[in-house]
Amino acid sequence: MFLGCHLSISKGYLAAGKEAIGLGANVFQFFTRNPRGSKAKELDLEDVQALLRLAKEEGFGPLVAHAPYTLNPASFVPRVAKITRDLLGDDFVRLASLPGAFYNLHPGNYLDKDPQAGMDQTMALLNEIYPKDSKTVVLLETMAGKGTEIGRSFEELAYMLERFKRPEMIGVCLDTCHIFDAGYDIVADLDGVVKALDKVIGLDKLKAIHLNDSLNEMGSRKDRHAKIDEGQIGLTALVAVLAHPQLSGRPVILETPNELPGYAKEIKLLKDSLAKGQGQKAKVS
Repeated sequence: MFLGCHLSISKGYLAAGKEAIGLGANVFQFFTRNPRGSKAKELDLEDVQALLRLAKEEGFGPLVAHAPYTLNPASFVPRVAKITRDLLGDDFVRLASLPGAFYNLHPGNYLDKDPQAGMDQTMALLNEIYPKDSKTVVLLETMAGKGTEIGRSFEELAYMLERFKRPEMIGVCLDTCHIFDAGYDIVADLDGVVKALDKVIGLDKLKAIHLNDSLNEMGSRKDRHAKIDEGQIGLTALVAVLAHPQLSGRPVILETPNELPGYAKEIKLLKDSLAKGQGQKAKVS
């Protein structure tokens, strides 16, 4: 099992890798640049290589790079579209130094258009800027459906995946809080949700998981993460996600509202609960 959390690379990639190990993690996610802005830390290739050596020695799972929240690939506003195009393009160049890493992004908001237009715009932009020789797999994240978000259903994600010019280089990151808030019942019918995901998208396209509890009830479309076992999903259902045989083998990233000690506590809680088989009773055949 590859289990970790979101970490800062402000002190360097190697420092983040060592931090992950100290938390009991064997994978981690990081923002490629300021999550609420556009600035990116200057790339230190020696530091990156040091992380890659550490990750190989420690048996890390695939790292997950996360695009900043400020980007909106579905936007038709020229200024926003240009910023998004420039920063995503720069991220692909930077991620070439991290072979095997995934690049996760929110599909965007259609704003004053409609979902169809937003999805088409997102994929047109990605097809335009994706380097022809890139080895970075793009992940579209499952979204809660707040406001004008796209990616709020498996069908919307499948529509976008089918339009990427290199189909082998795109996949999905499943966020437990987001799909629960979008109306997928992973508490009472995890097996049914997994079957729907496989039918509509294909489990081969599921590359990573964000494991988060939710402050809101199922179907709320509000997207508010909670700490593990402090929300409406609960520990048993989240451990069931970890234990599900068709979901295993992917990097699992905690994005709960925590500082480092809280992440260490959650990682231990999940590992201990999984060892005790506490997630099995949540699964429904």
